[in-house]
Amino acid sequence: MLSSSRSLPKAPVLESAEPAVIRWLVFVYAMVFVMVLIGGITRLTGSGLSMVEWRPLMGAIPPLTEDAWHEVFEKYKTFPQYQKVNSWMDLEAFKSIFFWEYLHRLWGRLIGLAVFLPWLYFLVQKKLPPKTKVDALIAITLGGAQGLLGWYMVKSGLVDVPQVSHFRLAAHLLLALLVSQWLLWMILNLSAPWRGGSPPLPGGRKLPLALLALLYLQITYGAFVAGKRAGFMSSTFPDMNGEYLPGAFFTGTSLISDLVQNPLAIHYVHRALGTIVLLLLVGAGVWLTQNLSDKNDKRLAKSLIHLVLLQFTLGVGTVLFLVPIPLAVLHQGGAVLLLGVTTALLHRAVSGAGRHGPATLGRTI
Repeated sequence: MLSSSRSLPKAPVLESAEPAVIRWLVFVYAMVFVMVLIGGITRLTGSGLSMVEWRPLMGAIPPLTEDAWHEVFEKYKTFPQYQKVNSWMDLEAFKSIFFWEYLHRLWGRLIGLAVFLPWLYFLVQKKLPPKTKVDALIAITLGGAQGLLGWYMVKSGLVDVPQVSHFRLAAHLLLALLVSQWLLWMILNLSAPWRGGSPPLPGGRKLPLALLALLYLQITYGAFVAGKRAGFMSSTFPDMNGEYLPGAFFTGTSLISDLVQNPLAIHYVHRALGTIVLLLLVGAGVWLTQNLSDKNDKRLAKSLIHLVLLQFTLGVGTVLFLVPIPLAVLHQGGAVLLLGVTTALLHRAVSGAGRHGPATLGRTI
């Protein structure tokens, strides 16, 4: 039970904006979603280390002549990925992996322009609500940090072992998701049907916060699986190579080492967490559906159920078919959508708090 208004979450600042501003934010959110998909393809095709230099400005121009291509390829040959993994590769094969890393970086630059230029225009035209001005500037800053973090990740693979750090990969993915959810929160502040006008969400803000924490942990382990290529360790389900119990996979020198370094253990944890996520999110969605009356609220709760079922199915398929690129990319995109629905639930919970005050909210937590 809450005893004072100081312990309540602050309700979103309710602002009005022209439809053009909302469309701009939705467009940028969609671009970030596509960026996550491109990043997944880049990782799955082993393309991330094909560009061995980071040139934020001139790097937007790809090699335009055959001589320029040969120069870039010769630079790539001096790094471990070519020497230890891709020594068979000719120029045409190199171009195919270069394409995905180049597109990944180019798309990031385009997102930066798609955020900054309209923000500047709307700012000059005085069409941005006060909080949206600041929130958009924070989004721009986070986007710039994401570019720096991406290069920091790539640098970890341009060494003796041609594989990026799975810790840096996880950080890179999590920051991308943070940017996407920040944009989504901005959109919901301006256009959510429940903003400021809904009864308290059953379970209050604690329920979506707990679900978000669990999802972020699971996504972190998904990044560990990708970075360690642990998805290839087993192509059976629900068992792992005929085993079920963790003792078959936790075989390292310490539990901590197994949890963050051992590919078999990481794969096992990702599966176990996936099952927990499935059960808890389906349970939460069913419970909310039964305890909510508004059609928008029910739609949100049902979306949670449908998306977690789809995500779990995609994860199983990715394992069974040994990480085919289309399924693996859809699995990564599903994580973004599932996170988005859960973020919307949190926004819905906080909006209800803002309308009905401390006493009413206190009875729901």
